[in-house]
Amino acid sequence: MSRYSSIAVIYGSDTSECEVSCRSGEFVSSRLDGDRYDIYEIHARFGKWSLVAYKKRNSMRVTFPEGSRPEVDKNDFSVRVLGEKVKFEYAYIVQHGAPGENGLMQGYLEMLGVPFNTCSAYVSTIAFDKYSCKSYLRGLDCVRMAPDAFVRDGMDLEKFAADAAARLSFPVFVKPTQGGSSFGVSKVSRPEDLVSAVKFAFSEGPSVLVEQGISGRELTVAAYRDAGEVKALPPIEIVTDNDYFDYEAKYNGQSREICPAPVNAEETAKLSETTCEIYSRLGCRGVVRMDYIMAEDGLYFLEVNTIPGMTSASLVPKMVAAAGIDMTAFLTGIIEGS
Repeated sequence: MSRYSSIAVIYGSDTSECEVSCRSGEFVSSRLDGDRYDIYEIHARFGKWSLVAYKKRNSMRVTFPEGSRPEVDKNDFSVRVLGEKVKFEYAYIVQHGAPGENGLMQGYLEMLGVPFNTCSAYVSTIAFDKYSCKSYLRGLDCVRMAPDAFVRDGMDLEKFAADAAARLSFPVFVKPTQGGSSFGVSKVSRPEDLVSAVKFAFSEGPSVLVEQGISGRELTVAAYRDAGEVKALPPIEIVTDNDYFDYEAKYNGQSREICPAPVNAEETAKLSETTCEIYSRLGCRGVVRMDYIMAEDGLYFLEVNTIPGMTSASLVPKMVAAAGIDMTAFLTGIIEGS
């Protein structure tokens, strides 16, 4: 017996990740159990929320042309479809970036009392900001943090760059503290290029993290809660043809994602235990992915993704498949366990 009958899959975003989010949302919608749920696809961007398509149980998917999509009533999170008012019982958020990943969408749903698949508004806010998240996790013994420097728009960039260059070893990675899919990220090998890289990162947000590059293997692991127990999916090693795992490598085939990662049993256990500990420490919900660098002197934390990519080319679906779990059953478990 399902806890919910009508599921709203929310995708799109107010950031550069909108296109990826739409692809993720379409993938999730296609994998939800159509025998169990009525599925409604909501495109939400810059305050305009509209119904893209819906699929009633055991029926065909119905789409709406872009100019005639029913608008979502935000007063009670409902939509009127062919004269019938549908009030959504559950939200599956697949918005990469704001407002779905920074806690705003979660706050709205929490105020309405609508359950959803992700971390709470509070946890999402902390996890979405790379610097805040690292600061929150610095006390953990199970993982290391790369040396870094933080700057906010309006600060003296020349002074910041000089201070950072004196404290950090190059190359460094310059990244917006809020955002994903490597938008605004650059690798900087010379101190004299740091200011321009920070300005480029400001195009994606008002604060920037400059992080010392760590040499090692790039690995990622996702965790989720199953019947109250936090579990880790098989790790993936990312081997990119590019200088680092940038947007082209992530989405345009310029990388190899080896799943399960070719690591020994001890390293696999370390990755799984660390990921579950971070998941629990932050108070995560749903499926959350952690990224690491495995260096000679230990495991380094990179970032947490509370709404990881869910396209057909994304990492989490590959982990689920490697674990031998049916994707539809996996998504049902996330929903029914929320």
